[in-house]
Amino acid sequence: MLQYPRRIKQLKQLMQKLGLPETAVVGWDLLDLALTHPSISPEKNYQQLEFVGDAVVRLAAAEVLLETYPNEPVGEFAAIRSILVSDRVLAEIADSFGIERYLLIGANTLSNPAGRQSWLADAFEAILGALYLSTNTMELVRPWLDEILKEKAAEIRQDPARHNYKDALQEWTQGKYKLLPQYRVQENPKGDRYRFRAEVWLNGNCLGSGEGRSKKLAEQAAAKEAYLSVNQ
Repeated sequence: MLQYPRRIKQLKQLMQKLGLPETAVVGWDLLDLALTHPSISPEKNYQQLEFVGDAVVRLAAAEVLLETYPNEPVGEFAAIRSILVSDRVLAEIADSFGIERYLLIGANTLSNPAGRQSWLADAFEAILGALYLSTNTMELVRPWLDEILKEKAAEIRQDPARHNYKDALQEWTQGKYKLLPQYRVQENPKGDRYRFRAEVWLNGNCLGSGEGRSKKLAEQAAAKEAYLSVNQ
């Protein structure tokens, strides 16, 4: 059991920031572990809790999307969720709560700005894992996380260019086949407004194709056709 009053006080402060009541049944040892980077301890750190938290945030995002947009197709859910659970968005949420100040992390890691987004996102997922395992329910997660996910989802829906079907398709292929999709892009010699044509392949099968003014847009178009076809 965590024996350091100062650390417990810090962790309680963080829970207050999340909007959880003082009476919340939080596993303080779990939460302390969730905020311990591998650079501090190779054996006792947040990695296992991060694994649990990854599943927690995906479930929470799926439930929020289903409840908020009940008439949207599954393909749209998956595309939006792939952004909601990305390192970029999770790091943004972690930053909004000032999680870095509570994180036990080595000075060398902290001084490397290139990895900041990744370890912030990892720590946030670990916190979700710790809160879930404290009660084995979502009662310490969804009361404060739901509104954040709703706001982020609304932002994504207002900007269609942020829909990332490539990420969504990759998530699906890795989950089902443990493989990455392969893209084949050709330039249209006629040079019309759709300059590039892309195909996306997996296991020797073409899952979809698309065209675009750039290679990136063509790949996104192909990924969208592929993802919507496999998730009908």
